[in-house]
Amino acid sequence: MSGNAPEGEQTATPSRVATVSLHTSPLDQPGTGDAGGLNVYVVEVARRMAERGVAVDVFTRATGPDLPPVVELVPGVNVRHVPAGPYGHLDKNALADHLCPFIFGMLRAEAQGEPGHYDLVHGHYWLSGRAGVVAARRWGVPFVQSMHTMARVKNAFLAEGDAPEPEARVRGEDQLVRQADRLIANTDDEAHQLREYYGARETQLSVIPPGVDLEIFTPGSRRDALRRIGLAPDTELLLFVGRVQRLKAPDVLIRAAARLLERDPSLRSRLVVGVVGGLSGGGTREPGLLTDLAHSLGVADVVRVEPPQDRVRLADYYRAATATVVPSYSESFGLVAVESQACGTPVVASRVGGLTTAVADGSSGVLVEGHDPDDYAAELHRLITQPAWRAKLALAAPRHAATLGWSRTVDELLDVYRSSTAPSPLPLAACR
Repeated sequence: MSGNAPEGEQTATPSRVATVSLHTSPLDQPGTGDAGGLNVYVVEVARRMAERGVAVDVFTRATGPDLPPVVELVPGVNVRHVPAGPYGHLDKNALADHLCPFIFGMLRAEAQGEPGHYDLVHGHYWLSGRAGVVAARRWGVPFVQSMHTMARVKNAFLAEGDAPEPEARVRGEDQLVRQADRLIANTDDEAHQLREYYGARETQLSVIPPGVDLEIFTPGSRRDALRRIGLAPDTELLLFVGRVQRLKAPDVLIRAAARLLERDPSLRSRLVVGVVGGLSGGGTREPGLLTDLAHSLGVADVVRVEPPQDRVRLADYYRAATATVVPSYSESFGLVAVESQACGTPVVASRVGGLTTAVADGSSGVLVEGHDPDDYAAELHRLITQPAWRAKLALAAPRHAATLGWSRTVDELLDVYRSSTAPSPLPLAACR
């Protein structure tokens, strides 16, 4: 594929793509640290690209000296560990100080191949984009960027007690939007945010929803799933899945459970609030946030905190749940909501960002305005006490999720890749 096709002319399918996921590795378990939906996205897209004959190298920061330089994820997909800064976990905001060695690592990898080794660079998250755009310009290939989250959007919808994103990130994202050849938005809402908050040009933007693995996340017996995760068959499981941090608002579910039990004390013997995920972001500084809250509200006996699960086990948690609750303050898409619906479990989610696309309100789940625990408690009580209403949502949920498979995502990404163009190669004058 040539990066310099005439405007409007579609070029050939790329043979090799450099994907950049600087701050979190596709090998990490989603739900821990900084790993989440972005990791799932990178892995699933790379796998399916390889199935279509497009080789993918995923560049990520090496977090330990014993990591092999290259790990084959699947045939056609390599994860490249690039030393950049001290080993171990680094706060995402500190990683901006280590972009230069990461960029040089990317350039060295490309230099080991034939000229024109990579046909395109795709960055995920702003830090990856800052590195990826320099490499793409050096190689004279198109640069495509997926933001996943944006500082100005997060700052506009901060959870109480959460710290705002730093100004350095805001400026970095501003520059990135100006520099990217194409911007991938997960939803129409995200595309609007890119235009409204960052001045993105319409010609840059393509809206391509992420997908869900429709082979693993499938409907199944709720009773059997409850047994497999160690719960009684009459359990009403209210499920939160994701990173434990204020942005994701798992505390809203615990507060809603307390209101629910005040409203209907008879539920106590069979109610379980399941939190599946690890501490992340500001949550690492508040390790007792959820347990302390549960004790203070008198619901510690119904709260069950579990570590992140592999996908097969996670599907059982979804199937076992009465509802999956996604009360986030900001979501670029909301992969958990789609996974839950694919398993036949309705979702109660906040009406924010990509969740308005991920959930068909009143059909596959319910969207709630704001974060008042009483409002969530009311919807959850309805789902528990009106089985016909829950059954209606549960029937429609997999049909809605089926419209969001990964094959569609990859097909549309390849269309963007083929139509992307880039300027001529530039000298490497600066790496930041």
